[in-house]
Amino acid sequence: MKKNMKKITLLALILICAFNVWSQNEVPIPTQAQLDWQNAELAALVCWDLHAFDGKFYVQSEARVTPVEDYNIFNPQKYDMDQWIKSLKDGGFKIAILTVSHETGFFLHQSDATPYSMKALKWQDGKGDILRDFKASCEKYNILPGVYIGTRWNAFYGVYDFKVQGEGKFTENRQKHYNSMIEKIVKEIFTKYGDWAMVWFDGGAHGPEQGGPDVLSIFEKYQPNSLFYHNLQRADMRWGGSETGTVPYPSWGTFSYKSIGAGESAQEAIHANNFALLKTGDPNGNYYIPAMSDAPLRGTGGHDWFWEPNNEHLINPLDKLVNMYYNSVGHNTSLILGVTPNPEGLMPVADVKRLKEFGDEINRRFSNPVATTSGVGEKINLKLLKKQKINQVVLMEDIAKGERVRKFVLEGKTKQGWQTIFEGSCIGHKFIHRFDEMEVSAIRLNVIESKEQLEIMEFSAFLIDNN
Repeated sequence: MKKNMKKITLLALILICAFNVWSQNEVPIPTQAQLDWQNAELAALVCWDLHAFDGKFYVQSEARVTPVEDYNIFNPQKYDMDQWIKSLKDGGFKIAILTVSHETGFFLHQSDATPYSMKALKWQDGKGDILRDFKASCEKYNILPGVYIGTRWNAFYGVYDFKVQGEGKFTENRQKHYNSMIEKIVKEIFTKYGDWAMVWFDGGAHGPEQGGPDVLSIFEKYQPNSLFYHNLQRADMRWGGSETGTVPYPSWGTFSYKSIGAGESAQEAIHANNFALLKTGDPNGNYYIPAMSDAPLRGTGGHDWFWEPNNEHLINPLDKLVNMYYNSVGHNTSLILGVTPNPEGLMPVADVKRLKEFGDEINRRFSNPVATTSGVGEKINLKLLKKQKINQVVLMEDIAKGERVRKFVLEGKTKQGWQTIFEGSCIGHKFIHRFDEMEVSAIRLNVIESKEQLEIMEFSAFLIDNN
């Protein structure tokens, strides 16, 4: 009996040790929707709402509490959805996201659930459907479509921070009506327009537990293969902690919590230190929730997402957009750039020009590597055909198997021997490193620490003219 007990105890210890080793090496695995998101790298957030037509400067705090006096100001006379989406295609964007509703509460689709939608307009005899046109044009230009649904604020219905304002039975009944209406609208968007690559509930989407509509269950039933962003129960990606289009290095795709919350509802650890955790992620996090880096095309760091007159001078210069790319895509996140059509219904000429310049510049920089390879294991060598100058390196990990690299060193072989180029931690989907020109005959990647066997999908060297 004692001998059997010893065997059982020994077996239990072996199993515990095996589990500890497994749990230490186990890494969160992204879904296909998350892989599609990070592979896209560039996403455009197309911002349009009634206040784009009022000719006034957009003030967010006012827009949230002031109903639009006349919704028939929506009257774009030169409306051309294909022109919008082609401009994004030329800019190199792989995903486009449309604000089907924002703070005015007006919905840019044909809704049977709310009268405050396209069918109320004189424009196109009330038969227009911006969401329908957007989806069709995305398919035409081979861009993944996403939809942004604002439910947290609705100036028309008097909803502020998820809640109908007021007290008593009237407010209680209006809240029930609003929640039911939103659930019906979400079902319309999820069932009448086909599949969406991602769904964005701005500022989160409080569920029934917080007195709000139940949008998550509708999403999981009708759009199970999409990306969900976000509510208190689930987030498939996370805000990168600022609206600068950048994140610091490192920015891990893994995170400590299954959701990021919104405002005061966020975990204290998430909003502490100016959202530091959102920016860096957690290499030991149990959830795969990659960051996004967002910024408006027209902007000075403020809330410049929607059309305003006479602000063409605020279009970000090309060098700033390129810097965003390096510090977003090159730091393992996707870059979301906000664009806004004008009241005529066109993407403005200057914006179209800048988007094309941006796409061409990224293509110029990364289309012709000096040398490239891939490989499995802790040491990967990249040999050049001849000794020559380089100034940038791109690394891509096979994140379909999770982020496995924890610590690495890049070295270049010079006349003086091997010299360190960079010592880093996170590679993830993509890591881009810029450095002063150095002449080398080879580069090597030494992975010092990793979880499980790693696979490098791309290891490329470039000589890029930064002028």
